Amino acid sequence: MVIAVASQKGGTGKTTTSISLAAGIARKGKKVLLIDIDSQANASKVLLPDYQKIAVGQTIHATILDNKPLPVHKSPVPNLEVVPAHILLSNTDIALTTAIDHREARLKNQLDKIRGQYDYVFIDCPPTLSWLTINAFTAVEKALVVVSPGYFELDSIVQITKSIKEVQEFFNPALSLLGFLFTMSDPTINTKTSLQILRQTYTGSVLQAVIPRNTDIRDAHMVKKDIFEFSPNSKSALAYQKLIKELFSL
Repeated sequence: MVIAVASQKGGTGKTTTSISLAAGIARKGKKVLLIDIDSQANASKVLLPDYQKIAVGQTIHATILDNKPLPVHKSPVPNLEVVPAHILLSNTDIALTTAIDHREARLKNQLDKIRGQYDYVFIDCPPTLSWLTINAFTAVEKALVVVSPGYFELDSIVQITKSIKEVQEFFNPALSLLGFLFTMSDPTINTKTSLQILRQTYTGSVLQAVIPRNTDIRDAHMVKKDIFEFSPNSKSALAYQKLIKELFSL
């Protein structure tokens, strides 16, 4: 299964979810690939200790700009490999806007060559609806949309849902919504109201697992570890385990 983890807004826990799903499933013995196409490269920095030494030509930048094979790097997590991002990805949207040769399928074309080597592939998308995100949606079977509490966060779902439908129509009819994942939950009225509105508006599409706001995640990333290595019994780790069981029966 190939899954894009997406959100139109930053700060929703999208990258945390990408890391946690990839690492959590890999630790269950499945072969997993995480592709980072967010120019902030946060997933790459957490999962690849030598990230700062990786040249731009050994990142997803070479695939998107020059149609090169996906540069796969081993991570310290057993069974987990990573295609890292690069800050220069922030400039690629201009190049893709003027490109004429299947600009939406550059990631798909290279991923199709190796996807059979993995049980699961996750793509950490940028927090914008750009050509990079379209590349991700074109390459995957499912889109997991991450949503955090708040009026603007809920409002952003309308646009990302529209983008999924447009990619379905023009580039990838096999694309479907895996679900909406509610993150950064805390015991506030804002969280309670946001989750209630989300479940009422998108009945049947909101996942049962809810990810809490938890400092253990930030502490884990600070020392370049996934939550299951850093604090396997934390609320966040248990919530992501519940999500993995809900989505993949693992």
